[in-house]
Parts: sequence; structure tokens; C-alpha cells
Amino acid sequence: MKRILISLCMVAAALLTMNARVTGPAGQSVDTAGIYNDRSDSLEAAVFVDRQSGNFISKGKPVRTEVISSAGLHKMACCTLAESFENSASVTVGYSDAVTGARQIRLLGLSGVYTQMLDENRPAMRGFAAPFGLSYVPGQWLESIQIAKGAASVINGVESVTGQINLEHRKPTDEKPLFLNAAVMSDTKMDFNIASSLQMGASWSTVILGHVSGNLMSFDHNGDGFMDAPRQLQFNLANRWLYNSPGGVQVRFGVRALQDIRHGGQEGYDHDAYSIAAPSAAGSDPWGSDIVNRQLNGYLKIGIPLEEDNSRNIALVADYTFQDMDSWFGSTSFMGRQHSVFANLMYQNEINESHRFTAGIGGTFDRYDEDMDRTVWMMGPVVSSMDKVSDLGFVGIYGEYTFRSGEKFTSVVGVREDWYSQGGFRFSPRATLKYSPVEEIVIRANAGRGMRYASPLADNIGVFSTGKIFRGDFSSHTLEDAWTFGGNITYYFPFGASSDTYLSFDYFRTAFDQQSVVDYEMGSNVIWFYNLDGNRSYSDNYQLDFSVDPVERLTVSLTCRYTDAKIELPGKGLVEKPMTANFKGVLNLQYATLLNRWIFDFTASLNGSCRVYDFMLDETDGEGNLLYENGRTPVFPLLYFQVTRRFKGVDVYLGGENLTGFRQKNVIIGTKGPDGFVNPRTASFDASAVWGPLMGVKIYAGFRFTLWKKA
Repeated sequence: MKRILISLCMVAAALLTMNARVTGPAGQSVDTAGIYNDRSDSLEAAVFVDRQSGNFISKGKPVRTEVISSAGLHKMACCTLAESFENSASVTVGYSDAVTGARQIRLLGLSGVYTQMLDENRPAMRGFAAPFGLSYVPGQWLESIQIAKGAASVINGVESVTGQINLEHRKPTDEKPLFLNAAVMSDTKMDFNIASSLQMGASWSTVILGHVSGNLMSFDHNGDGFMDAPRQLQFNLANRWLYNSPGGVQVRFGVRALQDIRHGGQEGYDHDAYSIAAPSAAGSDPWGSDIVNRQLNGYLKIGIPLEEDNSRNIALVADYTFQDMDSWFGSTSFMGRQHSVFANLMYQNEINESHRFTAGIGGTFDRYDEDMDRTVWMMGPVVSSMDKVSDLGFVGIYGEYTFRSGEKFTSVVGVREDWYSQGGFRFSPRATLKYSPVEEIVIRANAGRGMRYASPLADNIGVFSTGKIFRGDFSSHTLEDAWTFGGNITYYFPFGASSDTYLSFDYFRTAFDQQSVVDYEMGSNVIWFYNLDGNRSYSDNYQLDFSVDPVERLTVSLTCRYTDAKIELPGKGLVEKPMTANFKGVLNLQYATLLNRWIFDFTASLNGSCRVYDFMLDETDGEGNLLYENGRTPVFPLLYFQVTRRFKGVDVYLGGENLTGFRQKNVIIGTKGPDGFVNPRTASFDASAVWGPLMGVKIYAGFRFTLWKKA
């Protein structure tokens, strides 16, 4: 029934706007809820008066915030959000495993589950939606991404342990009745996007966003018997509305539905026909994964001004998400259903230019329905199972006070007192200071507490792409607790062809009081799930950014990041966290000819080594040489290039990814059978130890068509 409802909602979202007419320009959108700070949905916001920087550090925000603008999102194919961070060293994107195509990010040296993802300031990609959520946000739907490091605002809860990534979508008030984008890659992946913003009178406007993507073929370039990337087909549709009343009341609401089907692993895998057999059984069924994800989301935002100048207002934000995940890995089935509700009622009062405070009550409720049946082979079949419904939630009151002394000093102090259904009352303070002694220097300091419920299996979806036995508590949702503090200093140089020449240095540290641990090294062919319980776990992160326009229309950006992440493991003591790269450097060059007719983008990154799991130390290549002789992965480069030709209303682009052709060797680990391939029925089978690219050179081509509204 739920699947039928999702399909009906997708159709209804399109039908709602089929007869909409463009009747005139949109009026100024008043930010009554503080939801779209530093943003205006006016006609002027769509007029380009200068070449927009792709990536830059926001000078005005109190929290250290990196902005990826629409220009930055056009530097690469950016088919999905997962491919939008290649120009950033702050965020590292990798694969969870070599089978499912699930992507994961790292911020401040920690897994992306510790980064709060926001969809226009509404929590997103939580729980079962996290493993594949980065692939469910088309890059061409976005107009900007804001990456805030450290302990951010308490208004949306304190799940942001290492930071927040906020996504700004195309707006209903954009003066673009039609936008089309299509791209194709050399691996046969195709991507199509459509967006249409329509204004219906002075009060109503809407935007329709559509996406279809998939690949026609699968490849096995490294000859290991497994597909390099899963076959995939995704449908994604959203409809967002905005109502501006003459009295200043603002209402935003929308719906979104998607379906994603993935088939990976060995060709011929059929989860219905897969049978349990000994590793030596002749003619064993092919091993693979089948994953079907369905998602339905709806939201409502209401902002009511209490003063004519909007210095006082009340806002209500409500959001509901249903996530349905059916997944099979060989003989293992993992079925997940999630209902999530977020609500936030807030009052904001800007007393004057120096004093502003926000107070409110809000919380989140999640119902997780998990059903797992797992059988692996170790001297016979070993069965692990789970059938559990978990109700998790928190609700609390909060207050946030902002003091601003001109352009020199800003302080933001926030506190929350939340009641957690599994944890009781918890107090979470956060503070941010921004000081500019002179116009050229900006100094920031930040500290605060972060808390989130862990989902051990969904947070670590790669564990299913192994033949290992599960041990410990993999069914509990631990309330993780961490403190993050750090700072940033930015110096703006008085040279260059623009005012955005700067050198910036960051340092952040995250230390856990409680953490859910997934340990691959506690026993042979076993994955242990347990809590930190007093042991140490922390990450120190250092980053240096430099950006300059040496001449007009040429931008040079260089970023270097070093990470020191450690964890205390039983029997090993304090060790470097495995599979966590210790550094990354990114160089980006962009040059545009006069009037931006031609745009050339080049990105080079150098990716540092990481400590591998103990079970990888004996891995050899085809000639018997150790792959990880010193227990670390090699340092490797990645190159990207794109050239764009702009015509009136049409951009045509051609580019390449991973032009060095570097690929991780022996992605599939384990005991090999008589055919020379790794036998996925053995306990030593592991396809989750991914640290590098899975595919070689990829070439892509595409176009963007924009129809602008006539005056």
C-alpha cells in the first residue's frame, strides 16, 4: 500500500502544476522564519553582475562556512550530491563498499553520519536514508551548498557533531520557467534533470524538480568477477510551493518521492534462487546484492511576522519522511522501514542591530523497523538474525542569543535541554565567537556538544558485503556523545583581480564520551559491535586554504588538510583509525574567456594514505607482492577536467574524471577458488575495505538549457 501511495504522490506532484501559468514577476520574499538567512528571493538575486566564485569561505558568517555556489556545482558533472565535493578538501567522499555503490562522506576525519545534513534547514538523510542519501540529491537541483564546520546552531537539534551541510534548492521564485540538463558518461550512466519555476500572481509560486538516472551496462575492468559499479535505475520527483500573503505571512510546503533500484556483485545473482552451500560446492549460485529504496517526504514551513519590519516573528517547521529499504546480500536479507517526524516551533526577536535572540521547542521522532536474516559459512552455516522495532526520539527547549558589535565582533551562544527516549535529560551548550580586529583579518572560535542515535547496521552498510560473522550488540541504537571545539583565522590580501584573495587556517578537535564502534580487528573473520564505554576516540583536523584571482577571469584555489584520528581498541590500545586518510590536497584552476563564452576547469587532488585493517596485511597482487607492505595504502592522485561552451541559454560541456586512471587493486578480498576469483561464500570474503577509486578514466558530455522568463 505504501508503495502505491508513493507512486500516486509522484503523479499528483506533477498534475498539481500542469495548468500553472506564468502571470508576472514574483514579489520580494520576506524571511519571516529565519529559514533563509542571508538570502533574497527577489528578481535581483537572479541577475549576474560578476563571475561567481565556485568555492569560497563566507566572510560574514560567525561559523566557519565553506560555500559551494551554483558555479561550483557546474565545475564537474555533479550528477549527484556525492560528486559535488571534489573541489573541497573539507569533505572527502568515498565508497562504503565495492558492491552497492553507497557513498559516504568524511568531515573532520569522521564518518558522514556525524555531519548533520540539512535540506534548507530541515534535517535530512538520517537512519536508513543515510547510506544512499548522497545519491538522491541531484546536483542540478541545487543552487548552493554550505559546509559549516564545528558545533553549529542548536535550533535544529545537536546531531551536528562535526558540522552541518545545508542544501539550498532551486527556488519557486526563480525567473526560470524551464531548465533542462542531460549528461552521459563513458560507463553508460545517463542523467536527466528538469526544473520549472512558475509564478502565479503576486502570492503563489512553485518549482517542479524531476530526475531520472541509470546505467545501461555493467563492467568488470579489473577482472575480479564482480561488477565495478552496480546497475541502477532511479526516479526522483519533487514539487515545492511558496505563498506570500500581502500581510507578510509566508508559507512554504512541498513533497518529494523517489525510487532507486540497484543490482551489484556477480552477474546472474538472484536473491530468490540463492542457496546456502559449502564454499567448495561446485556450480554455486553467483553472489550479489539487490537493493530497492523508496522514499516519501513532505514538509511545511510557516512564518508569521509580529512587526511590520519583521524584527519579531514566529515560525513553525514540520517535516515527515518515510524510508523503505529492501536489501539482499547473498543469502542475507536486511529490511528496514523508517518513519521520521521533525517539528520545530520558534520565536525570534531582533531587538536592534546588536541584539537578537531565538527561543523555541522542537524535537524528532523516529520509528525503525529492522528485520535481518543473515547466514554465512564458517565450518558450517552461522546464522544471525534480528526482528526489532525501535522508537527513538528527543524533544527539548532551546535558546540562542546573538550579539553583534558592528563588523568587528559577533558572538552566538546557544543552549538546549533535551529529553531523549533512551538517555533521559541531556544539556547541550554551544558557543561561537567571530572577531575582526581589522578589515583584512577574521578570527573565529567554536565549541559545543553533539549527540545522535547510532544505527549500527545502516550506518555501516558495507558490513553486509562480507562473509564475516556478526558479534556483539548490532541491534541497539546507542546515544553517541561528543564534544567539538576549534577555530579559524582568515587573512584577506590586498592584491589580486578580486576582493576574495585570502589565506585561511582551521583547527578542529572532536572527542567522544560515548560512541558506537564497529571493529573489524577484534577477531579473525568476525565483525564486533560494541560501545566505546570509557575508551578514547578523537580526531584532530588541520586545514589550510588559499584562493586568488591573479588576473581577471582566472581563479586559483589550493587547499590542504591533515587529519590525526585515533581510537582505543581492545587488545591494541590507542591506534590510528583504520581506513581514514591522513591528508588531502586539492588544486583547482578555473579560467573563463571574455563574457564567459568558454570556461575551463581543472582540479587535481592528492589523497593521503590510511592504515588498513589487520586482515588486509597479507593481501598480495597477481605476482605475489604484498599490497600493503607497511600496513598503509599508497598515496594517489586524481585529475579532473571540464570545458564548457556557453551559448544564449545553452551550456555544452565535456569533461573527464580520474584522468590518471588510478584504481584500487584487489578490491575484493578473500580466499580464491579454483577459477582464481575470490569465493564470496568463505568467511574471509570482504568487499567493504574500500579506500580508493573503483573505476578508471571516465569521460562525460552534457548540456544545460535555461529558458529565462521574459520581462
